[in-house]
Amino acid sequence: MNEFSIIDRYFNWHQSSVVVGIGDDCAVIDNDPDKQTVTSVDTLIGGVHFTSDTSPADIAYKSLAVNLSDIAAMGATPSHFTLAITLPHFDESWVSEFSQGLKEAARKYSVSLVGGDTTRGPLSITINVFGVINKGDSILRSGAMKGDLIFVSKTLGDAAYAWSQIQSNEKPSISLTESLNRPEPRIALGQRLVGIANSCIDISDGLEQDLSHILQSSKVGAIIDINKLPLSEPVRDYISNTGDWCVALAGGDDYELCFSVNKANKDKIRSIERELNIPLTEIGRVTTGGGLIVNGFSGECKSYSHF
Repeated sequence: MNEFSIIDRYFNWHQSSVVVGIGDDCAVIDNDPDKQTVTSVDTLIGGVHFTSDTSPADIAYKSLAVNLSDIAAMGATPSHFTLAITLPHFDESWVSEFSQGLKEAARKYSVSLVGGDTTRGPLSITINVFGVINKGDSILRSGAMKGDLIFVSKTLGDAAYAWSQIQSNEKPSISLTESLNRPEPRIALGQRLVGIANSCIDISDGLEQDLSHILQSSKVGAIIDINKLPLSEPVRDYISNTGDWCVALAGGDDYELCFSVNKANKDKIRSIERELNIPLTEIGRVTTGGGLIVNGFSGECKSYSHF
């Protein structure tokens, strides 16, 4: 089966809002003059971001979800995406399952696949996602201010702990495996934080590294408390037994949101927490400078690095 047959059979679907979708030289999408476009791109590589026995549906779902997480961190609404996939060879069963997983995620988060490319080579998936937001409403990394409270959503370390178990030939629990293979982009949370949060980032490479991006962009420092990090029971038990806080502090692959808010907005955060039924944990505060200080932790962690 050639490239164009693969695209037409497995990836030629989109929402009705698209003027021209797959099948032409470019997609055509209407623009709203009162909106701004946000966009992000990520590549997932076989053996680096997922194991050889990860199901094609999970690979597809995660490939889209991690990009949508970037859109969530800006407070935007996802709209469209493109897919570039490199395959070692054409396996109809694999591609069919991949297509179904991608379609499942796209429908869940109401985004349209509008184009892309297929090539032969080592397995990799690159997704470029687009979103929209009212002009001037994007939540940036550069807005954190002295005295802001720092929050994170849900729990940290679940995906990293699952990955470490897999690397040790152990079998993670179903819930930990779900955290690794099917992260949930916090789109609704990001949208609710518009006008409330001063800064925001999605935690992809580990809390320590990603929070530091906010501090560098905002030219501020921060103090967080290691004992305030929100942990699931399996991760809490693991840390209790090993003392390895790095799995939560720097493990990565969480795709939760880390954000800062003026302390006057704390009640609003609690209201959002109840409304969305997502735990939002205060872990520290923004300071004038000095980088990131982690109270209660004297070790050194190695955050994820692409090189």
